[in-house]
Order: sequence, then structure tokens, then C-alpha cells
Amino acid sequence: MDELTRKFIECYGQEQAQLAERAIAFASDAHKDQKRESGEPYIIHPKAVAATLMNMGMDSATVLAGLLHDVVEDGKNVTVEDIEAEFGADIAFLVDGVTKLTKSGKQTYITKKQEQTENLRKLFLAIAEDVRVVIIKLADRLHNMRTLEYCNTVKQQRKAKETLDVYAPLAHRFGMGAIKSELEDLAFQYLMPEEYENTRMLVSRQQTERMALLETAMDTMKSILANEGIEASVSGRPKHLLSVYRKMARQNTGINEIYDLIAIRVIVNSVNDCYAALGIIHATWKPLPGRFKDYIAMPKPNMYRSLHTTLLNSSGIPFEVQIRTMEMHRTAEYGIAAHWMYKEGRLQQNFLDKKTNWLRQVLEAKETTEDSKEFVDNILKDFLGEYVFVLTPKGEIIDLPRGSTPLDFAYRIHTNIGHHCQHARVNGSMARLDYKLQTNDVVEIITSNAQVGPSRDWMNIVKTQSAKNKIRQWFKRANRDENIQKGKEMLEEAAKRHGQSLQELSKPEYWNEVLKRHNFLSMEDMYSAIGYGGVSSGQVLHKLMDMHRKEQKLEQMQARLAEGDLREGKPTRHSPSPNTIIVHGDSGMAVRFGNCCNPLPGDPIVGYITRGRGVSVHRADCANIRNLSSDEDRMIAVEWSNQKSSFSVSLRLKLIDQTGALFEVSKVLTALNINITDMSSKATGEGYAVIDMTFMIEDADRLKAVVANLKKLKAVESVFRISR
Repeated sequence: MDELTRKFIECYGQEQAQLAERAIAFASDAHKDQKRESGEPYIIHPKAVAATLMNMGMDSATVLAGLLHDVVEDGKNVTVEDIEAEFGADIAFLVDGVTKLTKSGKQTYITKKQEQTENLRKLFLAIAEDVRVVIIKLADRLHNMRTLEYCNTVKQQRKAKETLDVYAPLAHRFGMGAIKSELEDLAFQYLMPEEYENTRMLVSRQQTERMALLETAMDTMKSILANEGIEASVSGRPKHLLSVYRKMARQNTGINEIYDLIAIRVIVNSVNDCYAALGIIHATWKPLPGRFKDYIAMPKPNMYRSLHTTLLNSSGIPFEVQIRTMEMHRTAEYGIAAHWMYKEGRLQQNFLDKKTNWLRQVLEAKETTEDSKEFVDNILKDFLGEYVFVLTPKGEIIDLPRGSTPLDFAYRIHTNIGHHCQHARVNGSMARLDYKLQTNDVVEIITSNAQVGPSRDWMNIVKTQSAKNKIRQWFKRANRDENIQKGKEMLEEAAKRHGQSLQELSKPEYWNEVLKRHNFLSMEDMYSAIGYGGVSSGQVLHKLMDMHRKEQKLEQMQARLAEGDLREGKPTRHSPSPNTIIVHGDSGMAVRFGNCCNPLPGDPIVGYITRGRGVSVHRADCANIRNLSSDEDRMIAVEWSNQKSSFSVSLRLKLIDQTGALFEVSKVLTALNINITDMSSKATGEGYAVIDMTFMIEDADRLKAVVANLKKLKAVESVFRISR
């Protein structure tokens, strides 16, 4: 019996065994013949993810989804619908939630950055619907980071940065402290290897010395708690490396001044025991003033609960003590995942709703933000960055991004409270609306019906993207006529600043493109959006100016073509014979090939009649021809004849800049009997090198074979055709 199946039976019972065996077989078949970067069978990864989820105490559906999480993205011909038919809608939803959008067959994107943005948007919305999605994703990322050593340097850096920017903050947001710390240290190791190693060595030496000093304190603590009848587990907890590095950098201190490298952790049986233990410990060691924090009475928004106190030992050296119950400890380690560790918790949906109410803000952001990039940026800045904890007058904790103001607080409480905010009290005193809130501030918002809506100045005061969106939405709905007039004036002023005449830029074809790009139905909608801040006057103006420049360039190109003075009119010594082209309607016309696109037999082609120089032949997708396609009278049908010839073609390769990469490319070309006639290369400074090469080839099918073989090389990031 498979080890994972055996453990699955132990955790979930015999009834689930058949389902687990089917899932393992399904995943194994989907990943058959696939290898990890380490050379191991791919199935090792989803099994490791499933094992992590099992260790976290997740329900069986989540574990099975972890086992199947890559079958759509990386498996062979498997769809979300296949998962649903085989394992049910619940597991299918979880698998789809962690599957990248471009791999689930829903859409194709132009750039890698756009693709990443859309994938994150999809992930965040899936998390908002079912929080188990983030737990699977974090287990997946954790195993990938643990095995990142087998990847090339560029991929290591990219994955590590994404982990530090997105996944470690997500783990922190959901209270999953153990995973957050490990992800941060793994990312630190690859992003800043020298700093990582220096910090590791400093901490290792210091922790050894500190641990010796704390052993006596821990032994004493166990003894005095036992004497008072409190059953307790006492141990040392080392601080993780990135946290130490950041603290030294932030406080500009040395390792000797970091006193919480090792904290003593005391785990007791009940909340009453937590406070009793605190009193006993304070009676034995002198507490450091201002260093006591009660996260039991006032838990952090990510569910963390514990008592923290800093004490002085007999030598006057400070050390930290954390006191909590075992349930609190599990929650501190696993956060939201700890909900599934307790059978009674699985039926208490109110628990989840209370602890993940910030996700409602994510769904609200979806309603007020159409642009995917803005939506993702909102979440990264408002919910996954550094934040402060402030309190309502009733003691409810509200977390806001660092630098937030009372206005951000008002809008977080409710949109209408934000719109009608007139004054704010912070810690009982009147405060300016642009005051930067600090942790533990008590904030009270004073509203007034006389305040009919936000001021335009508030856009410069609020910090959170959600507050900005709500203010924009108000101005979008209110004072439309005023916004239209203001938008016109703002656009005219922007044009003057750039030395442009708005009248010269105001052609119908220009405006149609601008309206289409920003999804406006009319000019009034666009002016209104400029007026309330939904789109900047600069964005609109730059698009108009860009289209004007393109039109001028097109006119110049047409003039040059008319005079026969464009590159494609000048055949090179590698150009094929014109006899390879049949011109429909006039077989006697001279034929020249466009160097701007270098057509090959097999490429769809079109002809353009130049003045006095015959027919210029281009690929149908050539940018020059697209720009000239409106000149229909000078377009002519052409096709390839059966005459054989050799053609010059150029490719651009983006390679990982590593030893042997160029040699591997050369081996492929030699095996294909390709003779390079020209080549140049340069390093990009981002871990890549770009190589341009020119060679002779018979037709487009032969070129496709060359490109396909080059793309198989691990060092090759991309291959595409260029003009030289």
C-alpha cells in the first residue's frame, strides 16, 4: 500500500481509502513521464503537498485537491471538468482556484507581467470564496521553495522575490506563522545569499551563548510553575533569520543588541493558567517596563493569541517569554488552517467568517475596480503589506496599511461613514484627517449630514487603495455635469503643458481608439472620468499624441514608398529569386522582397505596388503592410511558385547567461545542417543573454523545425523571428 494512502486512512478512515487511491492513480497518470528539475518523478511534488496538508489537519477534500493541484496546469490533457466528473465539484473548485488562468484554458495574455497579474487576481478571488485555496497554494509554494536549489539562478531569483512579495505576506495574513517564517528564510537565502550566510553565522554563535544563559531560566520556570500546580511545557524558540536581518537594518544595531534571538515559550492547559503563569513569572524575574503585550484579550487580526513579556535575568540581560495554550500555539503556527484541527470547529462557519472578514474587502474591491492590475495592487498594498493595529471606541481591532489616516479608518468601517466624515478623535483628542495612525490608537469618527460627500483633496490624504476607489466612485456618480466640464479643462491644460493643440489631436479616429481602450461609451463618460479621477488627463493625452505621431510616421512611410526609398526595395545578396513569386494579374512586373519582414515560402504573403520599382512582397502580418492596408488600390495578390530557392532569415534567442548555453545552441544547428552567416550577442544584465543570428533556409516549415528544436533547450527562454 502506498505510504500516502496508509497515512490518509489513519487520518480520515477506511471509507476514504478508495478515493485517495483513485486520486493518487489519477495524478500519477497525469504526470507520467514528467520530471522535476531535480530529475525525480513529478508525482513526488503533489504527494509532498498532500502530506503537508495532512500534517496541518486539513479536511480530506483539501488533501485530495493538494494531490491533484497540478494536473490541470502541468498534467497532460486534463481539465477542471474532468476533475469535477471524477472527484466532485468541491475538489474541482479547489484545484481550479490554484491553477493558473492561462493553463485552465480561459484566456491568453500578451505579456508575462499581464499573465502574472491575471493569475493573482484569479487566486485572490478564489481565496475569498474558499479560504482552503490559500492553504493549498502555500503548501505548494513551501515545497517548491524547499527544492528551489535544483532550478537555475534566474528562476530562483524570480520565485524567491514572488514568495517574499506575495506568498509570505499571505501566510502572515492568515496567521500561518511557521510557513511564513520558513518561506521568508528560504527566499532570503536565494535573494541575498551573502547577507543570509552572514546573518546565519552571527545568529548561530549568539544563539549558542544565549541558550546557555536561558537554560537556567527555563529549568527554574518549569520548577516554580510545577510547584504552583500549573502543568507547563517550557522550550526555547529561535528567531528566524530574515526577521533578525531586518531588525538589525531597521534599528541600525548589532547582533548583541537583538534580545529576542531566543524566546522562552511556555505552553499551558487553559487561559486561566496563562495569566496565573504570568503572575508567577513576574514575581520571580523583573519585567521590563513597556514590554508586556496581551494578545489573548486583544488578539491580532490574523488570529494570533499569546501573552508576551520581556524579563531581566540575574545578569541584567533581557529575554522574552511567550505564554499560550496548546490551541493558541497551533493557531500561531497554522493560523486559519488550525480551524480544521478541531472537529467542533469544522461546523462553526461563524468562526471562519469572523477571522476572515477582511476578505469581504477583497470582494468589494472587485466590484469597484475593473482593471486587473489595479485590483491586484490594491490587495498587495492594502492587505499584504506592513500594517498598524488601531481600535474602535468599542475595542474592535482594525488593521490598516502603515501610513493610513483617520479617513482610511472611516472608509474601512463603512463607505457612508467615510463619505460623511467631518472630524476624527484619536486617543480622545481631535486629530487632523491626514494624521498618520499608530498601533494601539483609539479612533473615533465624527460624521455630519452636512458633509454631503468627500472632498477632492481627500485623494491626496487617504493611503488605502480601497478608500481611493470609494472616493472615485462617489465623484463618478455625483456631479456628472461638473465632472465633464472639469475633465475638458484638465485635458486642455495638460495639452498646453506639453505644447500641443488639443484641436489638432481631436480627430474622430483618435477619440474612438481612446474610448475603446478605456471602455468608455461616449466622450462625456471619458471627460467625466477625468474630472472625478477615474483616469488621468495624462493617460488620455499621451494616447492621443501617440496616435498623432503614428499617423505622421505613416504619411512619411507612404511618401518614401511612393519614391521607392524604403528598405524592402533594396534586395540583399541573400534575397531569393523573384521567380519564386507569382503576381496575379501582371506576370511582367518586377518583384522585390521586404527586408522588414523577410518572407519565406509557406508564409502568407501580400504585394504592394511601388512607383517605378515593381511589386514589394511582404508577409501578411508585416507591420509596414498593416499600416498601409488602407491604400487598397496599390495592394495586389501574390503567391509562391514551386521554384526552389534559399532565403535569408534572422532569429533572436533569449538565453539564460550560463556556461555552455551557446555551445548547446550550436550543437542543435549543426545537427540540423544550418549554416550561420551572421551572429551577434550581448548580455542583458538580468541573468540573460540575447543572440541574433542569420542563416539561409528553404521555407517556413523548415524554419519552424529549427525554432521547435531550439525551444527544447533548457537554457533557451524564447525564440522569435526578427528583421536585420
